[in-house]
Amino acid sequence: MRPSLEVADIIGTLADPATGTVPGLPTSATQRTVLRALLACRTSRLGAHVQQCDKCEHRSVAYNSCRNRHCPKCQAASRARWFEARRRDLLPVGYFHVVFTLPDQISPVALQNKRVLYEILFRAASDTLLQIAADPKHLGARIGFLCVLHTWGQTLVHHPHLHVIVPGGGLAADGTRWIASRPNYFVPVKVLSRVFRGKFLDYLGRAYRSGELTLTATLEHLAQPDHFGALLRELRAKPWVVYAKPPMAGPEQVLKYLARYTHRVAIANSRLVSLEQGRVAFRYKDYAHGDRERTLELEALEFLRRFLLHVLPRGFQRIRHYGLLANCCRRNKVALCRSLLARGAIGEQEDGDPVPPQAPLASIRCPQCGLGVMVTVEIIRSDSIVLASFAPRLDSS
Repeated sequence: MRPSLEVADIIGTLADPATGTVPGLPTSATQRTVLRALLACRTSRLGAHVQQCDKCEHRSVAYNSCRNRHCPKCQAASRARWFEARRRDLLPVGYFHVVFTLPDQISPVALQNKRVLYEILFRAASDTLLQIAADPKHLGARIGFLCVLHTWGQTLVHHPHLHVIVPGGGLAADGTRWIASRPNYFVPVKVLSRVFRGKFLDYLGRAYRSGELTLTATLEHLAQPDHFGALLRELRAKPWVVYAKPPMAGPEQVLKYLARYTHRVAIANSRLVSLEQGRVAFRYKDYAHGDRERTLELEALEFLRRFLLHVLPRGFQRIRHYGLLANCCRRNKVALCRSLLARGAIGEQEDGDPVPPQAPLASIRCPQCGLGVMVTVEIIRSDSIVLASFAPRLDSS
């Protein structure tokens, strides 16, 4: 069912559907591409496909989706496919959720240097986890984990942070046994915070010295080494926020966690309340006051400006795997871990629930009879020309 208000409706009041330009709001080519995609999503501009029930022959026409990763309407199918691919990688152990957050002072630099700063964030966080976990004083194991980049806060302000999902343990250096973390404790967050801060600032300093950073407009003063050095000293003197949530028991709970973080966009259509007289109202959680739900009202142009802050550079990967879960070795390492766990070669942690079996993606059931499956029989281009027609696969019985 279509929500009463969508982000595309707000964009439609401001942006030119042909060019994606917004009067009064400077936009990049990538941002304009996103705006055009969201305006066209599930409209006649992208064409449609005709579906027919393989039982009762009921037909329906569905407009095509834009499949843009910033679109609030296009994440469900992508998330389902991604989950099925990742489900087989889950281990029967508890999982921890660790969050690495950047200080507010870095946000303006990150906005002018998204690709560079976000790469540094991934690198500093992953290096930190791998180093601390491998230290015999802490876990003494080779671990694997998943990182997901979020760049927003509840009110759409720029707030870059990484969500990390990591199994509670890892392989011994010789690969002969599984070393489990304590049931309710992974590695010390204070140590993580200090090491993460040091690595991030080191990588940031290198990027500055190599001329990789763009520092213009309000950041022009940072182009001077003395001023940039002062910023680094200020950041080094303050504590950085890294926290670990209680462990998740079993793969099904991990999947629910992943559903909340992997394919989320800056704001869901369900949070929008109204669009009246050029002002947008939306719901948000006030974390400073017990997660109380509140409503914020912004000028539509300001709402769109904040939404566009979170458009990622073209081709930038916001979901990444490291260590034992890195793409180059994941299949073999996961199989080895599962074999060791099955033999009972674990330490303090108890086995979690078994890995749930894979299930095929749900088919679209016929809304008329409820028995058949809706099958695509025609593809219609945006100018109403039928591009392809398929013989309906009907049950002869």
